Amino acid sequence: MKVAGFDIGGANTDLAIIDYENDEIKEIKTDFEFLPMWCENDRLGSALIELIEKICPVDEIDAVGISMTAELADAFETKTEGVLDIATTCEKLFECPVGYISLGNVLSLAELVQNPLEVAAANWVATSQIIAEIEKDCIFIDTGSTTTDIIPIKDGKECAKGRTDFERSATGELVYTGTLRTNLTSFVDSVPLKGKEYRVASELFASSADVYTVLGLISEDDYSCNTSDGAGKSKEESARRIARVLCADLDILSKEDILEIADYIHKAQVKQIADALKEVSDREGLDKVVVTGLGKDILCAEAAKSLGLEVKSMGDYYSDDECTVAPAIGTAMMMKNYLK
Repeated sequence: MKVAGFDIGGANTDLAIIDYENDEIKEIKTDFEFLPMWCENDRLGSALIELIEKICPVDEIDAVGISMTAELADAFETKTEGVLDIATTCEKLFECPVGYISLGNVLSLAELVQNPLEVAAANWVATSQIIAEIEKDCIFIDTGSTTTDIIPIKDGKECAKGRTDFERSATGELVYTGTLRTNLTSFVDSVPLKGKEYRVASELFASSADVYTVLGLISEDDYSCNTSDGAGKSKEESARRIARVLCADLDILSKEDILEIADYIHKAQVKQIADALKEVSDREGLDKVVVTGLGKDILCAEAAKSLGLEVKSMGDYYSDDECTVAPAIGTAMMMKNYLK
Protein backbone atom coordinates (compact mmCIF):
# COMPACT_ATOMS: atom_id res chain seq x y z
CA MET A 1 0.00 0.00 0.00
CA LYS A 2 1.35 3.43 -0.96
CA VAL A 3 0.15 6.56 0.80
CA ALA A 4 1.13 10.03 -0.37
CA GLY A 5 1.32 12.93 2.05
CA PHE A 6 1.47 16.51 0.78
CA ASP A 7 2.32 19.57 2.86
CA ILE A 8 1.18 22.48 0.71
CA GLY A 9 2.93 25.61 1.92
CA GLY A 10 2.84 29.18 0.75
CA ALA A 11 6.26 28.80 -0.85
CA ASN A 12 7.15 25.09 -0.89
CA THR A 13 5.01 22.03 -1.50
CA ASP A 14 6.50 18.89 0.05
CA LEU A 15 5.70 15.27 -0.73
CA ALA A 16 6.31 12.02 1.11
CA ILE A 17 5.21 8.65 -0.28
CA ILE A 18 5.24 5.86 2.28
CA ASP A 19 5.20 2.29 1.02
CA TYR A 20 3.56 0.03 3.62
CA GLU A 21 3.85 -3.74 3.83
CA ASN A 22 1.69 -5.49 6.42
CA ASP A 23 1.11 -2.13 8.13
CA GLU A 24 4.88 -1.63 8.54
CA ILE A 25 6.80 1.10 6.76
CA LYS A 26 8.81 -0.49 3.98
CA GLU A 27 10.15 2.67 2.34
CA ILE A 28 9.78 6.44 2.41
CA LYS A 29 10.47 8.57 -0.66
CA THR A 30 10.35 12.36 -0.62
CA ASP A 31 10.53 15.37 -2.88
CA PHE A 32 9.51 19.03 -2.90
CA GLU A 33 8.95 21.93 -5.25
CA PHE A 34 9.23 25.67 -4.78
CA LEU A 35 5.72 26.87 -5.63
CA PRO A 36 4.96 30.48 -4.65
CA MET A 37 1.22 30.22 -4.07
CA TRP A 38 0.77 33.98 -3.88
CA CYS A 39 1.35 34.20 -7.63
CA GLU A 40 1.30 30.64 -9.02
CA ASN A 41 -1.58 28.99 -7.16
CA ASP A 42 -3.15 28.02 -10.49
CA ARG A 43 -0.20 25.65 -10.99
CA LEU A 44 -0.90 23.64 -7.84
CA GLY A 45 -2.69 20.74 -9.53
CA SER A 46 0.00 20.08 -12.09
CA ALA A 47 2.73 20.48 -9.46
CA LEU A 48 1.16 17.79 -7.22
CA ILE A 49 0.91 15.32 -10.08
CA GLU A 50 4.45 16.06 -11.27
CA LEU A 51 5.84 15.52 -7.77
CA ILE A 52 4.21 12.09 -7.49
CA GLU A 53 5.25 11.11 -11.01
CA LYS A 54 8.90 11.73 -10.11
CA ILE A 55 8.58 8.84 -7.65
CA CYS A 56 5.93 6.50 -9.03
CA PRO A 57 2.89 6.43 -11.34
CA VAL A 58 -0.09 8.25 -9.84
CA ASP A 59 -2.32 5.18 -10.24
CA GLU A 60 -0.06 3.29 -7.80
CA ILE A 61 -1.08 5.64 -4.97
CA ASP A 62 -3.78 4.15 -2.72
CA ALA A 63 -4.56 7.25 -0.65
CA VAL A 64 -3.54 10.91 -0.39
CA GLY A 65 -3.27 13.02 2.75
CA ILE A 66 -3.16 16.81 2.55
CA SER A 67 -1.89 19.34 5.08
CA MET A 68 -1.61 23.00 4.21
CA THR A 69 -0.42 26.43 5.23
CA ALA A 70 -0.85 28.00 1.79
CA GLU A 71 -4.32 29.27 2.66
CA LEU A 72 -2.58 32.33 4.16
CA ALA A 73 -1.09 33.30 0.78
CA ASP A 74 -2.39 36.63 -0.43
CA ALA A 75 -3.81 35.04 -3.57
CA PHE A 76 -6.79 34.42 -1.29
CA GLU A 77 -8.88 37.06 0.47
CA THR A 78 -9.56 34.79 3.47
CA LYS A 79 -8.19 31.56 4.89
CA THR A 80 -11.55 29.89 4.25
CA GLU A 81 -11.31 30.78 0.56
CA GLY A 82 -7.77 29.40 0.45
CA VAL A 83 -8.64 26.11 2.15
CA LEU A 84 -11.62 25.50 -0.13
CA ASP A 85 -9.67 26.41 -3.26
CA ILE A 86 -6.81 24.05 -2.39
CA ALA A 87 -9.17 21.22 -1.39
CA THR A 88 -11.17 21.62 -4.60
CA THR A 89 -7.99 21.33 -6.64
CA CYS A 90 -6.92 18.19 -4.77
CA GLU A 91 -10.30 16.49 -5.11
CA LYS A 92 -10.22 16.88 -8.89
CA LEU A 93 -6.81 15.21 -9.15
CA PHE A 94 -7.13 11.90 -7.34
CA GLU A 95 -9.50 8.97 -7.70
CA CYS A 96 -8.23 7.34 -4.48
CA PRO A 97 -9.36 8.44 -0.97
CA VAL A 98 -8.21 11.95 0.01
CA GLY A 99 -8.11 13.26 3.58
CA TYR A 100 -7.18 16.58 5.14
CA ILE A 101 -5.13 17.08 8.31
CA SER A 102 -7.07 19.17 10.82
CA LEU A 103 -6.28 20.49 14.27
CA GLY A 104 -7.67 17.27 15.71
CA ASN A 105 -7.62 14.45 13.17
CA VAL A 106 -8.19 13.76 9.46
CA LEU A 107 -11.26 15.18 7.74
CA SER A 108 -13.09 14.17 4.58
CA LEU A 109 -13.98 16.86 2.08
CA ALA A 110 -17.55 16.95 3.40
CA GLU A 111 -16.26 17.51 6.94
CA LEU A 112 -13.77 20.13 5.74
CA VAL A 113 -16.52 22.12 4.02
CA GLN A 114 -18.39 22.31 7.32
CA ASN A 115 -15.42 23.93 9.08
CA PRO A 116 -12.59 24.92 6.72
CA LEU A 117 -10.55 26.70 9.39
CA GLU A 118 -9.97 23.37 11.17
CA VAL A 119 -7.63 22.52 8.31
CA ALA A 120 -5.80 25.85 8.09
CA ALA A 121 -2.12 25.61 9.08
CA ALA A 122 -2.54 22.25 10.81
CA ASN A 123 0.64 20.68 9.42
CA TRP A 124 2.39 20.95 12.80
CA VAL A 125 -0.13 18.41 14.14
CA ALA A 126 1.18 15.91 11.59
CA THR A 127 4.81 16.55 12.55
CA SER A 128 4.01 16.02 16.22
CA GLN A 129 2.91 12.44 15.43
CA ILE A 130 6.46 11.61 14.34
CA ILE A 131 8.26 13.43 17.14
CA ALA A 132 6.11 11.79 19.84
CA GLU A 133 7.52 8.43 18.73
CA ILE A 134 11.06 9.73 19.32
CA GLU A 135 10.49 11.38 22.70
CA LYS A 136 7.27 11.17 24.77
CA ASP A 137 7.96 14.32 26.79
CA CYS A 138 9.69 17.06 24.85
CA ILE A 139 9.37 20.21 22.80
CA PHE A 140 9.72 19.73 19.09
CA ILE A 141 11.14 22.57 17.04
CA ASP A 142 10.67 22.52 13.28
CA THR A 143 12.34 25.33 11.35
CA GLY A 144 11.63 25.26 7.65
CA SER A 145 12.21 27.81 4.94
CA THR A 146 9.78 30.34 6.39
CA THR A 147 8.51 29.54 9.89
CA THR A 148 9.42 27.82 13.15
CA ASP A 149 7.00 25.61 15.10
CA ILE A 150 7.69 25.10 18.82
CA ILE A 151 5.28 22.46 20.09
CA PRO A 152 5.21 20.82 23.54
CA ILE A 153 4.55 17.08 23.79
CA LYS A 154 3.61 15.31 27.01
CA ASP A 155 2.85 11.61 27.46
CA GLY A 156 3.25 11.14 23.72
CA LYS A 157 0.63 13.75 22.76
CA GLU A 158 0.99 17.33 21.61
CA CYS A 159 -0.35 19.80 24.16
CA ALA A 160 0.02 23.13 22.40
CA LYS A 161 -1.83 26.00 24.07
CA GLY A 162 -2.56 27.68 20.73
CA ARG A 163 -4.31 25.90 17.90
CA THR A 164 -4.41 28.34 15.01
CA ASP A 165 -1.44 30.33 13.71
CA PHE A 166 -3.04 33.46 15.15
CA GLU A 167 -3.28 31.88 18.61
CA ARG A 168 0.16 30.24 18.47
CA SER A 169 1.85 33.53 17.62
CA ALA A 170 0.82 34.64 21.14
CA THR A 171 1.97 31.49 22.98
CA GLY A 172 5.56 31.15 21.76
CA GLU A 173 4.57 28.17 19.63
CA LEU A 174 4.91 29.90 16.26
CA VAL A 175 7.78 32.16 15.26
CA TYR A 176 7.52 33.53 11.75
CA THR A 177 11.20 33.11 10.99
CA GLY A 178 12.93 30.54 8.79
CA THR A 179 16.11 29.32 7.18
CA LEU A 180 15.59 30.73 3.69
CA ARG A 181 12.86 33.28 3.12
CA THR A 182 13.02 35.58 6.13
CA ASN A 183 13.70 39.27 5.54
CA LEU A 184 16.75 40.05 7.68
CA THR A 185 15.34 43.40 8.76
CA SER A 186 12.33 41.67 10.31
CA PHE A 187 14.47 40.63 13.29
CA VAL A 188 17.55 42.89 13.08
CA ASP A 189 17.33 46.67 13.58
CA SER A 190 21.03 47.40 13.51
CA VAL A 191 24.38 45.65 13.03
CA PRO A 192 27.62 46.30 14.93
CA LEU A 193 30.71 46.58 12.74
CA LYS A 194 34.18 48.04 13.44
CA GLY A 195 33.10 49.67 16.67
CA LYS A 196 30.04 51.37 15.18
CA GLU A 197 26.34 50.49 15.13
CA TYR A 198 24.81 50.59 11.65
CA ARG A 199 21.03 50.85 11.34
CA VAL A 200 19.66 48.59 8.62
CA ALA A 201 17.73 49.58 5.50
CA SER A 202 14.17 48.36 5.86
CA GLU A 203 13.95 46.86 2.39
CA LEU A 204 13.84 43.30 1.13
CA PHE A 205 17.48 43.42 0.05
CA ALA A 206 18.49 40.03 1.46
CA SER A 207 17.01 36.98 3.13
CA SER A 208 18.18 34.44 5.68
CA ALA A 209 19.24 32.12 2.83
CA ASP A 210 21.92 34.65 1.92
CA VAL A 211 23.31 34.61 5.46
CA TYR A 212 23.56 30.82 5.56
CA THR A 213 25.02 30.67 2.05
CA VAL A 214 27.79 33.11 3.02
CA LEU A 215 28.48 31.17 6.22
CA GLY A 216 28.61 27.89 4.30
CA LEU A 217 25.75 26.37 6.29
CA ILE A 218 23.50 25.62 3.30
CA SER A 219 24.31 24.57 -0.24
CA GLU A 220 23.13 26.23 -3.42
CA ASP A 221 20.69 23.32 -3.82
CA ASP A 222 19.26 24.11 -0.37
CA TYR A 223 18.64 27.69 -1.52
CA SER A 224 15.33 26.64 -3.07
CA CYS A 225 13.51 29.99 -3.05
CA ASN A 226 13.85 33.05 -5.25
CA THR A 227 16.57 35.57 -4.45
CA SER A 228 15.61 39.09 -3.41
CA ASP A 229 17.16 40.74 -6.46
CA GLY A 230 16.55 38.01 -9.03
CA ALA A 231 20.29 37.33 -9.30
CA GLY A 232 22.09 34.04 -8.61
CA LYS A 233 22.68 32.10 -5.40
CA SER A 234 26.48 32.05 -5.14
CA LYS A 235 28.36 33.22 -2.07
CA GLU A 236 29.44 36.40 -3.82
CA GLU A 237 25.91 37.24 -4.95
CA SER A 238 24.58 36.53 -1.46
CA ALA A 239 27.31 38.73 0.03
CA ARG A 240 26.31 41.54 -2.33
CA ARG A 241 22.71 41.34 -1.12
CA ILE A 242 23.78 41.38 2.54
CA ALA A 243 25.91 44.46 1.91
CA ARG A 244 22.85 46.32 0.62
CA VAL A 245 21.14 45.80 4.00
CA LEU A 246 23.69 48.31 5.37
CA CYS A 247 23.32 50.57 2.30
CA ALA A 248 26.73 49.36 1.14
CA ASP A 249 28.27 47.18 -1.55
CA LEU A 250 31.30 44.95 -2.02
CA ASP A 251 33.49 47.94 -2.87
CA ILE A 252 32.78 49.28 0.62
CA LEU A 253 32.65 46.07 2.66
CA SER A 254 35.29 43.33 2.63
CA LYS A 255 34.68 39.58 2.66
CA GLU A 256 35.62 39.58 6.35
CA ASP A 257 33.08 42.35 7.02
CA ILE A 258 30.32 40.35 5.35
CA LEU A 259 31.20 37.24 7.37
CA GLU A 260 31.09 39.28 10.58
CA ILE A 261 27.71 40.74 9.65
CA ALA A 262 26.34 37.32 8.69
CA ASP A 263 27.54 35.79 11.94
CA TYR A 264 25.84 38.53 13.95
CA ILE A 265 22.57 38.07 12.04
CA HIS A 266 22.74 34.30 12.54
CA LYS A 267 23.08 34.75 16.30
CA ALA A 268 20.19 37.23 16.32
CA GLN A 269 17.92 34.73 14.59
CA VAL A 270 18.95 31.98 17.01
CA LYS A 271 18.04 34.30 19.87
CA GLN A 272 14.67 35.08 18.28
CA ILE A 273 13.83 31.37 18.34
CA ALA A 274 15.40 30.85 21.78
CA ASP A 275 13.21 33.55 23.32
CA ALA A 276 10.05 31.77 22.17
CA LEU A 277 11.45 28.35 23.12
CA LYS A 278 12.18 29.59 26.65
CA GLU A 279 8.58 30.77 26.98
CA VAL A 280 7.27 27.31 26.08
CA SER A 281 9.90 25.45 28.11
CA ASP A 282 9.29 27.49 31.26
CA ARG A 283 5.52 27.22 30.95
CA GLU A 284 5.43 23.48 30.32
CA GLY A 285 8.36 22.42 32.49
CA LEU A 286 10.01 20.56 29.61
CA ASP A 287 13.79 20.47 29.21
CA LYS A 288 14.22 18.12 26.24
CA VAL A 289 14.03 19.27 22.63
CA VAL A 290 13.71 17.33 19.37
CA VAL A 291 14.73 19.34 16.32
CA THR A 292 13.76 18.90 12.69
CA GLY A 293 13.42 20.82 9.45
CA LEU A 294 15.95 22.47 7.18
CA GLY A 295 17.13 24.62 10.09
CA LYS A 296 17.38 21.81 12.65
CA ASP A 297 21.14 22.20 13.11
CA ILE A 298 21.58 25.81 11.98
CA LEU A 299 18.86 27.32 14.18
CA CYS A 300 16.82 24.85 16.26
CA ALA A 301 19.67 23.03 17.97
CA GLU A 302 21.60 26.27 18.52
CA ALA A 303 18.59 27.89 20.19
CA ALA A 304 18.06 24.89 22.47
CA LYS A 305 21.74 24.69 23.43
CA SER A 306 21.81 28.39 24.27
CA LEU A 307 19.17 27.65 26.92
CA GLY A 308 20.97 24.59 28.27
CA LEU A 309 18.27 22.20 27.03
CA GLU A 310 18.91 18.59 26.05
CA VAL A 311 18.76 18.17 22.28
CA LYS A 312 17.80 15.22 20.13
CA SER A 313 17.49 15.31 16.37
CA MET A 314 14.92 13.72 14.11
CA GLY A 315 17.99 13.22 11.93
CA ASP A 316 19.12 10.46 14.30
CA TYR A 317 16.13 8.43 13.12
CA TYR A 318 15.38 9.76 9.64
CA SER A 319 17.45 11.00 6.71
CA ASP A 320 18.13 14.71 6.19
CA ASP A 321 15.71 14.75 3.24
CA GLU A 322 13.00 13.20 5.43
CA CYS A 323 13.63 15.73 8.20
CA THR A 324 13.15 18.55 5.71
CA VAL A 325 9.65 17.30 4.80
CA ALA A 326 8.59 16.02 8.23
CA PRO A 327 5.01 17.41 8.01
CA ALA A 328 4.48 15.56 4.72
CA ILE A 329 5.63 12.29 6.31
CA GLY A 330 3.37 12.86 9.31
CA THR A 331 0.51 13.65 6.95
CA ALA A 332 0.96 10.34 5.12
CA MET A 333 1.11 8.47 8.45
CA MET A 334 -2.08 10.13 9.71
CA MET A 335 -3.83 9.33 6.43
CA LYS A 336 -2.84 5.67 6.72
CA ASN A 337 -4.28 5.51 10.23
CA TYR A 338 -7.44 7.27 9.02
CA LEU A 339 -8.07 4.43 6.57
CA LYS A 340 -8.09 1.73 9.28
